[in-house]
Amino acid sequence: MRLVESEIARQDWNGMLCGCGDSAGHLAGDLSRLAGGEFRGESGRVGFEGHIWSEVVLWEPAPAVTSVALAALADDVAPTARAEFLDLLQCLVAGDGTDFVSSRRGLDLPELCRDVAVRGLWLLYEEVMSNRSIGAAGTAFEILAVVETDRARLHRVREIAADRLPVCCRTGLCVDDGPQAD
Repeated sequence: MRLVESEIARQDWNGMLCGCGDSAGHLAGDLSRLAGGEFRGESGRVGFEGHIWSEVVLWEPAPAVTSVALAALADDVAPTARAEFLDLLQCLVAGDGTDFVSSRRGLDLPELCRDVAVRGLWLLYEEVMSNRSIGAAGTAFEILAVVETDRARLHRVREIAADRLPVCCRTGLCVDDGPQAD
């Protein structure tokens, strides 16, 4: 868990406004507990909705949390925590809107999250190929479908890893209209 803790420590959480209206300082502890396998919220799910993301917008801490999620994928976290970080990462790269305060500052939080996630492409590909969990592989593939610009590489990995992916990923339903390489 050293990579996750290091990434959490390098962020200025207290200097960010959380979606709950307070400082994002409490998120550092929440992310650390998640990485350690401790969960809060309903049904064992970590309650980041309303703090980092919602169905409508992402809030200021989203790019920092994206970076922490990638650190978790590179680290030795429990499989349940790994799945939670993948789910969180998927919410962040699929976001459409930016909170009003961040938007007034000229930030496009969904784009910033996708830019951070691109730096972890090979971690996501490794998750797809690892055969650890079909659900985790599917989530990683769906994240790649959003951020990967090399569609030929993504399609090739889909072919190679077909038996490790859920049906929606195997059939290309989550791939065909992502970003294109320049």
